[in-house]
Amino acid sequence: MKKSIKIALAGLLLVPVVAFGVVAAQGDVVNAATTSGGTNLSSGLNAAHGTGTPGSISTTGNDSTVKKVVDFLLYIVGILSVIMLIWGGIRYTTSAGDAGKVTSAKNTILYALIGLIVAVLAYAIVQFVFSQASGLGGSK
Repeated sequence: MKKSIKIALAGLLLVPVVAFGVVAAQGDVVNAATTSGGTNLSSGLNAAHGTGTPGSISTTGNDSTVKKVVDFLLYIVGILSVIMLIWGGIRYTTSAGDAGKVTSAKNTILYALIGLIVAVLAYAIVQFVFSQASGLGGSK
């Protein structure tokens, strides 16, 4: 059972790594936008697309691919955290006073909450950095 908790925790901790990977990839595009005379992320992406490609690439708004991926990962982490919280609660109520089982159930609940907090913070960081990189975060 401890192996499944470790796998779930590793999955929850993978979200910040993916989020920072998205931010790092966006940083290269911002440099391209700045060097090509553009002022924000959208102009850099539009300057980088080749001939024969359809229209401009959206980096802001509800149809942004990055926003869709980050939102999807946040939903998955949220669902996994709720499932792990429920599983920890079930294990806690069925522990029958066994100290080892109670400790294991409390750890499951604790790790699920920590994973959820890390995921929400990673989401907030990605949104902040992405809004700054795309020129929506105020004065530059």
